[in-house]
Amino acid sequence: MQYTQQLAGRVLIFATAMFAANFSVWTLYAVLGVEIRGQLDLSATEFGILLSAPILSGALLRFPAGLLVEHFSAKKLILLQMVLLLPVLLLLPRIESYLGHLFAGLWLGISGVSFVLGIRYISPWFERRRQGTAMGIFGAGNAGAAITLALAPAIENWFGREWIGPAYGAGMLLMILLFALFAPEETRYMQSRRSNSIGNDLNPLREIRVWRYGLYYYFVFGSFLALLLWLPQYYISAYGTSTAKAMALTLLFVALSSSVRALGGWFADRFGARTVNWSVFWTCLVCLFFLSYPPTSMTIHGVERDVQLNIEVGIELFTLLLLVIGIAQGFGRASVYKALHDNYPAHMGSVGGTVATIGALGGFTLPVMFGIAQDLVGIHSAAFMLLYGVLAFCMLVMYLAIQRERYQQRLQFAQQHNFLRDQQEDIEPFPGG
Repeated sequence: MQYTQQLAGRVLIFATAMFAANFSVWTLYAVLGVEIRGQLDLSATEFGILLSAPILSGALLRFPAGLLVEHFSAKKLILLQMVLLLPVLLLLPRIESYLGHLFAGLWLGISGVSFVLGIRYISPWFERRRQGTAMGIFGAGNAGAAITLALAPAIENWFGREWIGPAYGAGMLLMILLFALFAPEETRYMQSRRSNSIGNDLNPLREIRVWRYGLYYYFVFGSFLALLLWLPQYYISAYGTSTAKAMALTLLFVALSSSVRALGGWFADRFGARTVNWSVFWTCLVCLFFLSYPPTSMTIHGVERDVQLNIEVGIELFTLLLLVIGIAQGFGRASVYKALHDNYPAHMGSVGGTVATIGALGGFTLPVMFGIAQDLVGIHSAAFMLLYGVLAFCMLVMYLAIQRERYQQRLQFAQQHNFLRDQQEDIEPFPGG
C-alpha cells in the first residue's frame, strides 16, 4: 500500500511537469503573436484567428484522444504526443507568412491533448475522496503558460527570436526522456479495468449533464485560455503599456489562476463541486460587469455651470478585477473535474475528453469573437461585454438544471414513499356513484 502511494506521488509529479511543458508550447503564440501582428500588420480579427489556431486543433484532438486513452497506455500516448511536437518547434524560425504561422499553430495544438491524456493517467492512482486535490494539483500545470510568458521573451532578448522554437524543442526532448525513464506505468489491475467497448465509452455522452459540464468548462477554462492569449495586446492597445509590462501583468494573471487550482480541488473535495461552481460564477459576473464598462465622458448640466464627469477603469483596478477572475476560474476548473469524477469515475477518458474539448473550443472561439466584437463595436472592453453574456447564459443553464434536479428528486421521493398512490386511495367514491 505504501509503495503504491509512493508511485502515485511520482505519477502526479511527472504528469504535472509534463502538462506544464505541453501547456507552455500550446500558449506559445501568446508571445510570438504580438511580434507577428506587428510584422504582418494584422487586424484584430486576423490576430484573434492566429492566436486561436493552436487552440482549435488542440480542442478537436481532445475527444479522439480521450477515446484512445481508454484503450491504450496513457504513458505511451503521452510520449508519442510529445515526440510529434519536435519537428514544428524546430521549423518555427523558417516560417514567414501568415498562412505558414497558421499551419504551425495548428500543429502546435497537438500539445493541447496532454490534459486529457494526463487526467486519465493519474485518475486510477487516487481514491475518490482525493480526486479533487489530485486533479487540482495536476491542473496547476496551466502555469506552463506563465513559463512561456517569462521564458520566451528572455530567450528572444538573449539569443534572438529565431531561437525560441529550437529552445522549446530542446526542453520538450528533455521532458520526453524524463517521463520515459521515471514516470510509472499502470499496474496490471488498472489495465484490467480498462474499457473493452467504444459503445460503453460513448454511453455517458447521451446524458445532458455531460454537455452541461462542458458548458461550465467553456467559461472557466475557455475564457482563461482566451484571456491569457488576448491580454498582452489588450494592455498595450488599451493602456499603452510596454510589451514587457504587458507580458508581466499577463504572467501575474496566469500564474495566480494556475497556482490556486490545487486549492480549488481541495475546496471541491471539502464543500462540494456545485457550491464551488456557483460561487465562481457569481464572483466572475460581478467583476465582468465593471470590466465591461468602457471609458465614458458625460456632461451634467448644473444650475450655474456644466459638470464634466469621466468614468474609466484604470489599469490598477482593471488588473485587480482580472486577478479576482483568475482566482475564481482556477477554482472553477478544479471543481468541474471533481464533479466529473464523482459522476463518471470509469469514463474519465471519454467524458473528460468531451468536456475538455468543449472548454478548449472556448479558447478558440472567444479570441476570434473578441476580435470581431472589437472591430465592430470599436471599443476595447467589447471583449469583456462578450464574456459577461457567455457567463450569464452559463448561470441560467445551471440554475434551470438545479431546479430540474430538485423537482425530480422530490418526485422520486414521493413515488418511493407512495405519497401519490396514498392520495389517490384516500379519495372515497361518491355515495351511490
